[in-house]
Amino acid sequence: MASSFLSVSLLFISLYTADGFMEYNLARCVFNSSDLKDIEFIYSMYYNKLEFIRFSSSLGKYVGYTEFGVKNAERLNNDPSELARRKADKERYCKHNIDIRYHAALTKSAEPYVRLSSTASPGGKHSAMLVCSVYDFYPKQIRVSWTRDGQEVTSDVTSTDELADGDWYYQIHSHLEYTPRSGEKISCMVEHASLREPLITDWDPSMPESEKNKLAIGASGLILGLVLSLAGFIYYKRKARGRILVPSS
Repeated sequence: MASSFLSVSLLFISLYTADGFMEYNLARCVFNSSDLKDIEFIYSMYYNKLEFIRFSSSLGKYVGYTEFGVKNAERLNNDPSELARRKADKERYCKHNIDIRYHAALTKSAEPYVRLSSTASPGGKHSAMLVCSVYDFYPKQIRVSWTRDGQEVTSDVTSTDELADGDWYYQIHSHLEYTPRSGEKISCMVEHASLREPLITDWDPSMPESEKNKLAIGASGLILGLVLSLAGFIYYKRKARGRILVPSS
């Protein structure tokens, strides 16, 4: 999983004086996996928005950033019980909460949806290409395959990697180059953790995608033309009724 960041306040203390100064302490866990070795516990103390001292589990001690912080870091580093307490926070606090968050995320799943389309073949021995696009699935692991008349196709198939959408969902696109045959049945099969059984989508070769689009556009234009013609006819009839006929002399 991509690098993760967890920041949670262990202790929040606000001390306001007449001048409005504030002191607060912030504990956070930085991690890229749930393994203890990949976790860093950081405990920082701030005064008036300025961090003056920090404990890092990677260093195993306090570091001061101001004159006051340096003095306090020296004092705290000479206290074995204080250092032991902070070092234990890495496992006691960070590991515990990270395990909960990883479990909550990794046990969730989202079912994919599939879209089949045709496109021009880039050339070669085949005259057609189908694209099986699979969207909005989680977790990342997925298997996309093709079948032709019930038999899995293992040649002339290329696929992209699982592409992250940036919102925890993924998409993948599989391409099948083939030469159409009359009466054949081509299907895209998707296997994923969110599915109880493989999701099979059949390709309808009755009309190419481009022809379907042309037909839809043509039908829309025909309907629009009929509506405009009817409106013109009604307008003409109403104008005709309002005319006064004058007999010629």
